[in-house]
Amino acid sequence: MFEQGRSCLDLAQQLHAVESAVGNAKRELIHDHMEHCLVEGGGPTRDTLKELKQLTKYL
Repeated sequence: MFEQGRSCLDLAQQLHAVESAVGNAKRELIHDHMEHCLVEGGGPTRDTLKELKQLTKYL
């Protein structure tokens, strides 16, 4: 975008869109993993709960 002479506002908007998309993808991945571990896995185990607690720092 710099080479094309686009404005700083355009660049900032694109960066914001990328950050938002990555954040949404991350959240969806973590939620799917939590659902798999808790619902489809037959309930939480001690190891599963430990992993889920570690995952929460990325939300």
